[in-house]
Amino acid sequence: MHKLLLTAAAAVLGAALAAAPAAAQTLEKIKQRGVIVVGSKADYKPFGFRDPSGAIVGFEPDIAKLVADKLGVKLEIEPVVSSNRMQFLQQGKIDLMIATMSDTPERRKTVDIIDPDYYASGTNILAKKSEGLKSWDQLKGKKVCLIQGSFYNKELQEKYGIEGVAFPGTAEAYAALRNGNCVAFAYDDTAIVGEMLKPEWSDYEMPLESILPQPWGLAVKTGEKAFGDFMAKTVTDWHKTGFIQQLEKKYSIKPTKFAMDMMSKYK
Repeated sequence: MHKLLLTAAAAVLGAALAAAPAAAQTLEKIKQRGVIVVGSKADYKPFGFRDPSGAIVGFEPDIAKLVADKLGVKLEIEPVVSSNRMQFLQQGKIDLMIATMSDTPERRKTVDIIDPDYYASGTNILAKKSEGLKSWDQLKGKKVCLIQGSFYNKELQEKYGIEGVAFPGTAEAYAALRNGNCVAFAYDDTAIVGEMLKPEWSDYEMPLESILPQPWGLAVKTGEKAFGDFMAKTVTDWHKTGFIQQLEKKYSIKPTKFAMDMMSKYK
């Protein structure tokens, strides 16, 4: 029995060692075929959206193009959504995922998220300019639209004393804000930026300093050490050179503390 167990263990170890090199070849495959396939959002303006021709453009496709140029290959953008982006990476449908994904311990168990993180979203509000809001403390006792189940709802109510009015989705929250049922709508600042690009929000603003930052990480398939190391150096270079801040300016995104802090850290 002891001999059989040793034999079985050796077989399992041998299979694992044989499989490891085979699994970690994405970087070489990209170079061989001359194309990198990057998963990006196509419905999250200005981070990833379709232009009038149908092409996927935006903040994150610009990042993907820089990666492709650095590798000397062509770029192919594959549209992904939150529910399939990690599966697409695991299944090899994409080589690299740059898709507004928050960096969390749970997600690190599924894919290899690159250090350092490349961007971050926070919580902010959309409110009429005429409200003259300048600080979170001004919202105390006032009705603020929220999305049911959002992680920041509790803190906004307990720390800042807002009177939360929760809705199941953004369409209902935006409608309530327009109808005057709330003085503001608290939501992801990155999503508010995209919404404010629409003409109907010309009388509204995102006036406060964002709070509760959630870092975003780009990801490669688990075990892709060579590719992961390449991307880690690449992201570090973006922070050193101020490239992320350049993209904020290009897409009319309010400068973030995250981008400024990361540039200071790596410069």
